[in-house]
Amino acid sequence: MTSVTAAPTPLAAGPGGDSGGALPGPAGEPSRRPAPARAADVLELVERHDVEIVRFLWVDHNGIVRGKGVSRESLPGRLRSGVPLSVGRQAASLLDQAQPVPGFAVMDEVRIAGDPGTLALLPHAPGSAALLGDLLTRDGTPWGACPRAFLRDAVADAGREGYAVVAAFEPEFTLLRDGAPLDDGLTLDNEAFDVTNDYVIALVRALRSAGVAVEQYHPETSPGQHEVTVRPAPALRAADNHVWQRMITRGLARRRGLHATFAPVPLAGLRGNGNHLHVSLWRDGNAFAAPGGGLSDVAHHFIAGVLAHLPGLSALLCAGVNSYTRLMRGKWAGAYGCYGFDNREAAVRVPSVLGGDESGTTNVEIKPCDGTANPYLALGAVIHAGLDGVRRRLDPGPPLTVDPNTLSDAELRRRGVTTLPGSLAEAVDALERDDLLMSVLGSPRRELYTAIKRADVRDLAALPESEAYAVYHTRF
Repeated sequence: MTSVTAAPTPLAAGPGGDSGGALPGPAGEPSRRPAPARAADVLELVERHDVEIVRFLWVDHNGIVRGKGVSRESLPGRLRSGVPLSVGRQAASLLDQAQPVPGFAVMDEVRIAGDPGTLALLPHAPGSAALLGDLLTRDGTPWGACPRAFLRDAVADAGREGYAVVAAFEPEFTLLRDGAPLDDGLTLDNEAFDVTNDYVIALVRALRSAGVAVEQYHPETSPGQHEVTVRPAPALRAADNHVWQRMITRGLARRRGLHATFAPVPLAGLRGNGNHLHVSLWRDGNAFAAPGGGLSDVAHHFIAGVLAHLPGLSALLCAGVNSYTRLMRGKWAGAYGCYGFDNREAAVRVPSVLGGDESGTTNVEIKPCDGTANPYLALGAVIHAGLDGVRRRLDPGPPLTVDPNTLSDAELRRRGVTTLPGSLAEAVDALERDDLLMSVLGSPRRELYTAIKRADVRDLAALPESEAYAVYHTRF
Protein backbone atom coordinates (compact mmCIF):
# COMPACT_ATOMS: atom_id res chain seq x y z
CA MET A 1 0.00 0.00 0.00
CA THR A 2 1.79 3.09 -1.20
CA SER A 3 1.57 6.56 0.21
CA VAL A 4 0.51 9.62 -1.72
CA THR A 5 3.33 11.90 -0.76
CA ALA A 6 4.09 14.23 -3.63
CA ALA A 7 3.30 17.92 -3.33
CA PRO A 8 0.29 19.22 -5.25
CA THR A 9 0.30 19.87 -8.97
CA PRO A 10 -0.93 23.40 -9.73
CA LEU A 11 -4.19 22.97 -11.64
CA ALA A 12 -6.55 25.59 -12.95
CA ALA A 13 -9.96 25.46 -11.31
CA GLY A 14 -13.26 26.22 -12.91
CA PRO A 15 -16.12 28.17 -11.31
CA GLY A 16 -16.81 26.81 -7.87
CA GLY A 17 -13.45 25.03 -7.78
CA ASP A 18 -10.56 25.90 -5.50
CA SER A 19 -7.58 27.20 -7.37
CA GLY A 20 -4.41 25.15 -7.22
CA GLY A 21 -2.32 27.99 -8.60
CA ALA A 22 -1.65 29.51 -5.18
CA LEU A 23 -0.35 26.28 -3.72
CA PRO A 24 3.39 25.61 -3.60
CA GLY A 25 5.09 22.48 -4.83
CA PRO A 26 6.99 21.11 -7.81
CA ALA A 27 5.54 21.46 -11.26
CA GLY A 28 4.66 17.77 -11.64
CA GLU A 29 2.60 16.54 -14.55
CA PRO A 30 0.40 19.18 -16.17
CA SER A 31 -3.31 18.71 -16.59
CA ARG A 32 -4.40 17.72 -20.08
CA ARG A 33 -8.10 17.91 -19.37
CA PRO A 34 -9.91 20.37 -21.61
CA ALA A 35 -10.82 22.71 -18.75
CA PRO A 36 -12.98 25.54 -20.05
CA ALA A 37 -14.08 28.09 -17.51
CA ARG A 38 -17.03 29.40 -19.53
CA ALA A 39 -20.12 27.87 -21.05
CA ALA A 40 -19.00 29.08 -24.47
CA ASP A 41 -15.81 27.03 -24.17
CA VAL A 42 -17.84 23.94 -23.27
CA LEU A 43 -19.99 24.39 -26.37
CA GLU A 44 -16.96 24.87 -28.60
CA LEU A 45 -15.25 21.74 -27.32
CA VAL A 46 -18.44 19.68 -27.64
CA GLU A 47 -18.77 20.73 -31.27
CA ARG A 48 -15.10 20.16 -32.05
CA HIS A 49 -15.14 16.61 -30.66
CA ASP A 50 -18.57 15.71 -32.07
CA VAL A 51 -20.04 15.02 -28.63
CA GLU A 52 -23.71 14.03 -28.73
CA ILE A 53 -24.51 13.68 -25.02
CA VAL A 54 -23.10 15.59 -22.04
CA ARG A 55 -23.78 14.01 -18.68
CA PHE A 56 -24.49 16.32 -15.76
CA LEU A 57 -23.24 14.23 -12.83
CA TRP A 58 -23.37 14.33 -9.06
CA VAL A 59 -22.60 11.84 -6.28
CA ASP A 60 -25.47 10.73 -4.06
CA HIS A 61 -25.38 10.05 -0.34
CA ASN A 62 -24.40 6.43 -0.93
CA GLY A 63 -21.41 7.40 -3.05
CA ILE A 64 -23.11 6.42 -6.31
CA VAL A 65 -22.32 8.62 -9.33
CA ARG A 66 -25.63 9.59 -10.92
CA GLY A 67 -26.60 12.04 -13.62
CA LYS A 68 -28.76 13.16 -16.49
CA GLY A 69 -27.65 13.40 -20.11
CA VAL A 70 -28.21 16.50 -22.22
CA SER A 71 -28.11 16.49 -26.01
CA ARG A 72 -25.76 18.77 -27.88
CA GLU A 73 -28.73 20.78 -29.18
CA SER A 74 -30.14 21.34 -25.69
CA LEU A 75 -26.81 22.01 -24.02
CA PRO A 76 -26.72 25.85 -24.32
CA GLY A 77 -29.97 26.22 -22.42
CA ARG A 78 -29.12 23.65 -19.77
CA LEU A 79 -25.74 25.27 -19.11
CA ARG A 80 -27.70 28.40 -18.22
CA SER A 81 -30.60 26.85 -16.31
CA GLY A 82 -29.17 23.63 -14.93
CA VAL A 83 -30.90 20.27 -15.29
CA PRO A 84 -34.07 19.64 -13.24
CA LEU A 85 -33.78 16.92 -10.62
CA SER A 86 -36.23 15.62 -8.04
CA VAL A 87 -34.88 16.11 -4.55
CA GLY A 88 -35.98 12.55 -3.84
CA ARG A 89 -32.87 11.31 -5.66
CA GLN A 90 -30.78 12.45 -2.69
CA ALA A 91 -33.04 10.40 -0.41
CA ALA A 92 -32.36 7.14 -2.27
CA SER A 93 -31.02 4.14 -0.39
CA LEU A 94 -28.58 1.65 -1.85
CA LEU A 95 -31.56 -0.37 -3.12
CA ASP A 96 -32.81 2.84 -4.80
CA GLN A 97 -35.79 3.38 -2.52
CA ALA A 98 -36.47 6.98 -1.44
CA GLN A 99 -36.55 7.23 2.33
CA PRO A 100 -39.23 9.22 4.16
CA VAL A 101 -37.61 12.03 6.11
CA PRO A 102 -39.75 14.40 8.24
CA GLY A 103 -39.76 17.90 6.81
CA PHE A 104 -38.20 16.82 3.52
CA ALA A 105 -40.46 17.81 0.60
CA VAL A 106 -39.89 14.97 -1.87
CA MET A 107 -42.08 16.69 -4.48
CA ASP A 108 -39.65 19.60 -4.79
CA GLU A 109 -36.95 20.04 -7.45
CA VAL A 110 -33.38 21.26 -7.55
CA ARG A 111 -31.05 21.88 -10.46
CA ILE A 112 -27.84 20.07 -11.44
CA ALA A 113 -25.57 22.98 -12.34
CA GLY A 114 -22.65 21.65 -14.37
CA ASP A 115 -19.29 23.16 -13.46
CA PRO A 116 -17.68 24.17 -16.80
CA GLY A 117 -14.20 23.74 -15.31
CA THR A 118 -14.81 20.00 -14.88
CA LEU A 119 -15.69 19.11 -18.46
CA ALA A 120 -14.11 15.83 -19.56
CA LEU A 121 -14.47 13.70 -22.66
CA LEU A 122 -15.22 10.10 -21.69
CA PRO A 123 -12.68 7.77 -23.31
CA HIS A 124 -14.77 4.70 -22.46
CA ALA A 125 -17.94 6.22 -23.95
CA PRO A 126 -17.25 7.66 -27.42
CA GLY A 127 -19.52 10.57 -28.28
CA SER A 128 -20.11 11.39 -24.62
CA ALA A 129 -18.67 13.96 -22.25
CA ALA A 130 -19.49 14.85 -18.67
CA LEU A 131 -19.60 17.72 -16.23
CA LEU A 132 -19.53 17.37 -12.46
CA GLY A 133 -22.33 19.40 -10.98
CA ASP A 134 -23.50 21.27 -7.93
CA LEU A 135 -27.06 20.85 -6.69
CA LEU A 136 -28.72 24.27 -6.52
CA THR A 137 -32.16 25.40 -5.47
CA ARG A 138 -34.36 26.91 -8.15
CA ASP A 139 -33.25 30.39 -7.12
CA GLY A 140 -29.61 29.42 -7.72
CA THR A 141 -28.36 29.03 -4.15
CA PRO A 142 -26.52 25.92 -2.93
CA TRP A 143 -28.94 23.24 -1.74
CA GLY A 144 -28.44 21.92 1.79
CA ALA A 145 -27.93 18.36 0.51
CA CYS A 146 -25.33 19.18 -2.17
CA PRO A 147 -22.14 17.17 -1.56
CA ARG A 148 -19.81 19.52 -3.45
CA ALA A 149 -21.18 22.47 -1.48
CA PHE A 150 -20.37 20.64 1.75
CA LEU A 151 -16.74 20.19 0.76
CA ARG A 152 -16.52 23.73 -0.55
CA ASP A 153 -17.79 25.01 2.81
CA ALA A 154 -15.15 22.93 4.62
CA VAL A 155 -12.42 24.37 2.37
CA ALA A 156 -13.73 27.88 3.10
CA ASP A 157 -13.67 27.10 6.82
CA ALA A 158 -10.00 26.14 6.51
CA GLY A 159 -9.43 29.31 4.53
CA ARG A 160 -10.76 31.41 7.38
CA GLU A 161 -7.98 29.91 9.49
CA GLY A 162 -5.48 30.79 6.76
CA TYR A 163 -5.05 27.28 5.33
CA ALA A 164 -5.46 25.71 1.91
CA VAL A 165 -6.28 21.99 1.89
CA VAL A 166 -4.42 19.52 -0.33
CA ALA A 167 -5.65 15.94 -0.60
CA ALA A 168 -5.70 12.75 -2.62
CA PHE A 169 -7.75 9.58 -2.46
CA GLU A 170 -5.81 6.32 -2.79
CA PRO A 171 -8.32 3.68 -3.92
CA GLU A 172 -7.85 -0.03 -4.46
CA PHE A 173 -10.08 -1.92 -6.85
CA THR A 174 -10.69 -5.51 -7.87
CA LEU A 175 -10.76 -6.70 -11.48
CA LEU A 176 -13.22 -9.53 -12.12
CA ARG A 177 -13.92 -11.64 -15.18
CA ASP A 178 -17.10 -13.73 -15.19
CA GLY A 179 -17.49 -13.07 -11.47
CA ALA A 180 -14.01 -14.28 -10.47
CA PRO A 181 -10.78 -12.33 -9.83
CA LEU A 182 -8.90 -11.68 -13.08
CA ASP A 183 -5.53 -12.71 -11.62
CA ASP A 184 -4.15 -14.46 -8.58
CA GLY A 185 -0.84 -12.65 -8.44
CA LEU A 186 1.12 -11.96 -5.30
CA THR A 187 1.49 -8.47 -3.88
CA LEU A 188 3.62 -6.40 -6.30
CA ASP A 189 3.95 -9.54 -8.47
CA ASN A 190 5.53 -8.85 -11.85
CA GLU A 191 3.31 -11.54 -13.40
CA ALA A 192 0.23 -9.60 -12.30
CA PHE A 193 1.70 -6.50 -13.96
CA ASP A 194 1.85 -8.46 -17.21
CA VAL A 195 -1.69 -9.82 -16.95
CA THR A 196 -3.18 -6.33 -16.62
CA ASN A 197 -0.67 -4.33 -18.66
CA ASP A 198 -2.87 -3.48 -21.64
CA TYR A 199 -5.77 -2.44 -19.45
CA VAL A 200 -3.65 -0.42 -17.02
CA ILE A 201 -1.80 1.46 -19.78
CA ALA A 202 -5.13 2.35 -21.38
CA LEU A 203 -6.39 3.48 -17.96
CA VAL A 204 -3.39 5.69 -17.24
CA ARG A 205 -3.73 7.36 -20.64
CA ALA A 206 -7.47 7.82 -20.19
CA LEU A 207 -7.04 9.37 -16.75
CA ARG A 208 -4.39 11.72 -18.11
CA SER A 209 -6.77 12.82 -20.85
CA ALA A 210 -9.31 13.70 -18.15
CA GLY A 211 -6.72 15.74 -16.26
CA VAL A 212 -6.07 13.13 -13.57
CA ALA A 213 -2.31 12.69 -13.17
CA VAL A 214 -1.28 9.16 -12.16
CA GLU A 215 1.64 8.79 -9.79
CA GLN A 216 2.01 5.03 -9.24
CA TYR A 217 0.43 1.67 -10.06
CA HIS A 218 0.90 -1.81 -8.60
CA PRO A 219 -0.89 -5.13 -8.05
CA GLU A 220 -2.17 -5.39 -4.50
CA THR A 221 -2.55 -8.10 -1.87
CA SER A 222 -5.86 -9.79 -2.69
CA PRO A 223 -6.62 -11.77 -5.88
CA GLY A 224 -7.52 -9.40 -8.71
CA GLN A 225 -6.73 -6.36 -6.57
CA HIS A 226 -4.90 -3.35 -8.00
CA GLU A 227 -4.09 0.21 -7.01
CA VAL A 228 -3.61 3.31 -9.13
CA THR A 229 -2.43 6.31 -7.13
CA VAL A 230 -3.05 9.85 -8.38
CA ARG A 231 -1.24 13.05 -7.48
CA PRO A 232 -2.55 15.31 -4.71
CA ALA A 233 -4.57 18.38 -5.62
CA PRO A 234 -6.56 21.16 -3.95
CA ALA A 235 -9.39 19.56 -1.99
CA LEU A 236 -12.34 20.03 -4.35
CA ARG A 237 -10.22 18.99 -7.31
CA ALA A 238 -9.06 15.92 -5.38
CA ALA A 239 -12.64 14.78 -4.80
CA ASP A 240 -13.52 15.46 -8.44
CA ASN A 241 -10.46 13.46 -9.51
CA HIS A 242 -11.67 10.52 -7.47
CA VAL A 243 -15.03 10.60 -9.24
CA TRP A 244 -13.31 10.54 -12.64
CA GLN A 245 -10.98 7.77 -11.51
CA ARG A 246 -13.85 5.52 -10.45
CA MET A 247 -15.90 6.24 -13.58
CA ILE A 248 -13.08 5.71 -16.04
CA THR A 249 -11.65 2.65 -14.27
CA ARG A 250 -15.02 0.92 -14.37
CA GLY A 251 -15.96 2.13 -17.86
CA LEU A 252 -12.74 0.98 -19.50
CA ALA A 253 -12.95 -2.39 -17.77
CA ARG A 254 -16.49 -2.89 -19.09
CA ARG A 255 -15.39 -2.22 -22.67
CA ARG A 256 -12.77 -4.97 -22.28
CA GLY A 257 -15.17 -7.56 -20.91
CA LEU A 258 -14.03 -7.02 -17.32
CA HIS A 259 -15.71 -5.74 -14.20
CA ALA A 260 -13.85 -3.29 -11.97
CA THR A 261 -15.23 -2.83 -8.48
CA PHE A 262 -14.20 -0.52 -5.65
CA ALA A 263 -16.45 -2.35 -3.16
CA PRO A 264 -14.83 -2.77 0.28
CA VAL A 265 -15.13 -6.57 0.03
CA PRO A 266 -16.42 -7.62 -3.42
CA LEU A 267 -16.51 -11.36 -2.71
CA ALA A 268 -16.47 -13.35 0.51
CA GLY A 269 -12.95 -14.29 1.49
CA LEU A 270 -11.13 -11.40 -0.21
CA ARG A 271 -9.02 -9.03 1.88
CA GLY A 272 -10.90 -5.97 0.68
CA ASN A 273 -10.38 -2.59 -1.01
CA GLY A 274 -9.48 0.56 0.87
CA ASN A 275 -9.71 4.15 -0.29
CA HIS A 276 -7.16 5.83 1.93
CA LEU A 277 -7.40 9.60 2.19
CA HIS A 278 -4.25 11.75 2.31
CA VAL A 279 -4.51 15.31 3.65
CA SER A 280 -2.26 18.26 4.42
CA LEU A 281 -2.79 21.94 5.20
CA TRP A 282 -0.75 24.63 3.46
CA ARG A 283 0.09 28.20 4.49
CA ASP A 284 3.38 29.71 3.33
CA GLY A 285 4.46 26.15 2.68
CA ASN A 286 3.28 22.87 4.12
CA ALA A 287 1.84 23.64 7.56
CA PHE A 288 2.11 19.96 8.51
CA ALA A 289 5.91 20.00 8.17
CA ALA A 290 7.97 21.15 11.15
CA PRO A 291 10.87 23.47 10.22
CA GLY A 292 13.50 20.97 11.38
CA GLY A 293 11.70 17.93 9.99
CA GLY A 294 8.88 15.79 11.29
CA LEU A 295 5.32 16.85 12.08
CA SER A 296 4.39 20.37 13.12
CA ASP A 297 2.13 21.26 16.05
CA VAL A 298 -0.61 22.00 13.50
CA ALA A 299 -0.36 18.47 12.15
CA HIS A 300 -0.52 16.98 15.65
CA HIS A 301 -3.60 19.05 16.49
CA PHE A 302 -5.24 18.04 13.20
CA ILE A 303 -4.57 14.35 13.90
CA ALA A 304 -6.04 14.73 17.39
CA GLY A 305 -9.19 16.27 15.94
CA VAL A 306 -9.63 13.40 13.51
CA LEU A 307 -9.12 10.84 16.27
CA ALA A 308 -11.56 12.65 18.57
CA HIS A 309 -14.29 12.44 15.95
CA LEU A 310 -13.29 9.11 14.43
CA PRO A 311 -16.31 7.07 15.63
CA GLY A 312 -18.74 9.47 13.95
CA LEU A 313 -16.47 9.96 10.96
CA SER A 314 -16.64 6.21 10.36
CA ALA A 315 -20.23 6.55 9.14
CA LEU A 316 -19.00 8.90 6.40
CA LEU A 317 -15.68 7.20 5.60
CA CYS A 318 -16.82 3.55 5.79
CA ALA A 319 -20.33 4.20 4.58
CA GLY A 320 -21.61 0.74 3.70
CA VAL A 321 -22.75 -2.35 5.55
CA ASN A 322 -20.10 -4.16 3.53
CA SER A 323 -17.42 -1.80 4.86
CA TYR A 324 -17.33 -3.53 8.22
CA THR A 325 -16.42 -6.89 6.72
CA ARG A 326 -13.13 -5.15 5.85
CA LEU A 327 -12.66 -2.76 8.79
CA MET A 328 -11.19 -5.44 11.03
CA ARG A 329 -7.98 -5.91 12.94
CA GLY A 330 -5.12 -7.45 11.02
CA LYS A 331 -6.25 -6.28 7.58
CA TRP A 332 -4.26 -3.01 7.43
CA ALA A 333 -7.62 -1.25 7.27
CA GLY A 334 -6.86 1.21 10.07
CA ALA A 335 -9.20 -0.45 12.56
CA TYR A 336 -7.33 0.89 15.61
CA GLY A 337 -8.16 4.39 16.86
CA CYS A 338 -4.62 5.77 17.09
CA TYR A 339 -1.88 7.26 14.96
CA GLY A 340 1.62 6.15 14.12
CA PHE A 341 4.52 6.69 11.75
CA ASP A 342 4.14 4.17 8.92
CA ASN A 343 1.87 2.14 11.20
CA ARG A 344 -0.52 0.54 8.73
CA GLU A 345 -2.90 -0.72 11.40
CA ALA A 346 -3.41 2.77 12.84
CA ALA A 347 -6.45 4.75 11.72
CA VAL A 348 -4.16 7.72 11.06
CA ARG A 349 -0.84 6.82 9.47
CA VAL A 350 1.98 9.33 9.04
CA PRO A 351 3.73 8.21 5.83
CA SER A 352 7.47 8.45 5.37
CA VAL A 353 8.57 11.55 3.49
CA LEU A 354 10.49 11.40 0.22
CA GLY A 355 14.13 12.41 0.19
CA GLY A 356 14.74 15.73 -1.50
CA ASP A 357 11.21 17.00 -0.80
CA GLU A 358 10.72 16.26 2.87
CA SER A 359 8.55 19.30 3.54
CA GLY A 360 6.44 18.97 0.40
CA THR A 361 5.68 15.30 1.00
CA THR A 362 4.60 15.53 4.64
CA ASN A 363 0.96 14.49 5.04
CA VAL A 364 -1.34 12.28 7.07
CA GLU A 365 -3.25 9.27 5.76
CA ILE A 366 -6.75 8.47 6.99
CA LYS A 367 -6.91 4.70 6.52
CA PRO A 368 -10.47 3.69 7.49
CA CYS A 369 -12.03 5.02 4.31
CA ASP A 370 -13.36 2.94 1.42
CA GLY A 371 -15.16 3.10 -1.91
CA THR A 372 -18.63 3.45 -0.39
CA ALA A 373 -17.78 6.95 0.83
CA ASN A 374 -19.06 10.01 -0.96
CA PRO A 375 -15.67 11.72 -1.51
CA TYR A 376 -17.05 15.22 -0.95
CA LEU A 377 -18.68 14.28 2.37
CA ALA A 378 -15.72 12.18 3.52
CA LEU A 379 -13.05 14.80 2.82
CA GLY A 380 -15.22 17.67 4.06
CA ALA A 381 -15.92 15.89 7.35
CA VAL A 382 -12.22 15.08 7.87
CA ILE A 383 -11.35 18.74 7.29
CA HIS A 384 -13.93 19.88 9.83
CA ALA A 385 -12.77 17.31 12.39
CA GLY A 386 -9.11 18.18 11.90
CA LEU A 387 -9.77 21.92 12.15
CA ASP A 388 -11.62 21.30 15.42
CA GLY A 389 -8.41 19.80 16.75
CA VAL A 390 -6.36 22.74 15.46
CA ARG A 391 -8.68 25.32 16.99
CA ARG A 392 -8.81 23.55 20.36
CA ARG A 393 -5.10 22.65 20.22
CA LEU A 394 -5.90 19.03 20.98
CA ASP A 395 -3.05 16.64 21.80
CA PRO A 396 -3.09 13.21 20.12
CA GLY A 397 -0.61 11.82 22.64
CA PRO A 398 2.42 9.77 21.62
CA PRO A 399 2.32 7.80 18.37
CA LEU A 400 1.89 4.05 18.52
CA THR A 401 5.27 2.57 17.64
CA VAL A 402 4.36 -1.12 17.74
CA ASP A 403 1.97 -3.38 15.87
CA PRO A 404 -1.30 -3.02 17.83
CA ASN A 405 -2.17 -6.63 17.00
CA THR A 406 0.56 -7.69 19.42
CA LEU A 407 -0.99 -5.81 22.36
CA SER A 408 -3.64 -7.06 24.75
CA ASP A 409 -6.93 -5.20 25.09
CA ALA A 410 -5.79 -3.94 28.49
CA GLU A 411 -2.53 -2.61 27.03
CA LEU A 412 -4.40 -0.95 24.16
CA ARG A 413 -6.64 0.82 26.66
CA ARG A 414 -3.63 1.88 28.71
CA ARG A 415 -2.10 3.47 25.63
CA GLY A 416 -5.36 5.23 24.76
CA VAL A 417 -6.02 3.18 21.62
CA THR A 418 -9.76 3.20 20.97
CA THR A 419 -12.02 0.82 19.09
CA LEU A 420 -13.80 1.86 15.91
CA PRO A 421 -17.47 1.00 15.37
CA GLY A 422 -18.00 -2.63 14.44
CA SER A 423 -20.93 -2.06 12.09
CA LEU A 424 -22.59 0.65 10.04
CA ALA A 425 -25.40 0.82 12.61
CA GLU A 426 -22.88 1.55 15.37
CA ALA A 427 -21.16 4.15 13.19
CA VAL A 428 -24.44 5.98 12.49
CA ASP A 429 -25.19 5.99 16.22
CA ALA A 430 -21.77 7.56 16.81
CA LEU A 431 -22.36 10.12 14.07
CA GLU A 432 -25.65 11.18 15.63
CA ARG A 433 -23.88 11.66 18.98
CA ASP A 434 -21.17 13.86 17.43
CA ASP A 435 -22.43 17.42 17.80
CA LEU A 436 -19.75 18.94 15.59
CA LEU A 437 -20.30 16.60 12.65
CA MET A 438 -24.08 16.81 12.85
CA SER A 439 -23.83 20.60 12.99
CA VAL A 440 -21.57 20.94 9.94
CA LEU A 441 -23.61 18.40 7.95
CA GLY A 442 -26.61 20.65 8.44
CA SER A 443 -30.22 20.10 7.42
CA PRO A 444 -31.59 18.32 5.44
CA ARG A 445 -28.29 16.48 4.77
CA ARG A 446 -27.90 15.01 8.26
CA GLU A 447 -31.49 13.75 8.37
CA LEU A 448 -31.25 12.30 4.87
CA TYR A 449 -27.87 10.67 5.41
CA THR A 450 -28.71 8.94 8.66
CA ALA A 451 -32.10 7.77 7.36
CA ILE A 452 -30.52 6.33 4.21
CA LYS A 453 -27.82 4.50 6.15
CA ARG A 454 -30.32 3.00 8.58
CA ALA A 455 -32.37 1.83 5.60
CA ASP A 456 -29.27 0.19 4.14
CA VAL A 457 -28.63 -1.63 7.43
CA ARG A 458 -32.22 -2.91 7.43
CA ASP A 459 -32.41 -3.81 3.74
CA LEU A 460 -29.05 -5.55 3.48
CA ALA A 461 -29.76 -7.65 6.58
CA ALA A 462 -32.77 -9.11 4.75
CA LEU A 463 -30.68 -10.37 1.81
CA PRO A 464 -28.78 -13.65 1.56
CA GLU A 465 -25.05 -13.12 2.06
CA SER A 466 -24.20 -13.73 -1.61
CA GLU A 467 -26.78 -11.16 -2.75
CA ALA A 468 -25.51 -8.62 -0.24
CA TYR A 469 -21.98 -8.96 -1.60
CA ALA A 470 -23.35 -8.68 -5.15
CA VAL A 471 -25.12 -5.40 -4.33
CA TYR A 472 -21.82 -3.82 -3.35
CA HIS A 473 -19.59 -5.16 -6.09
CA THR A 474 -22.23 -4.17 -8.65
CA ARG A 475 -22.85 -0.64 -7.42
CA PHE A 476 -19.28 0.22 -6.51
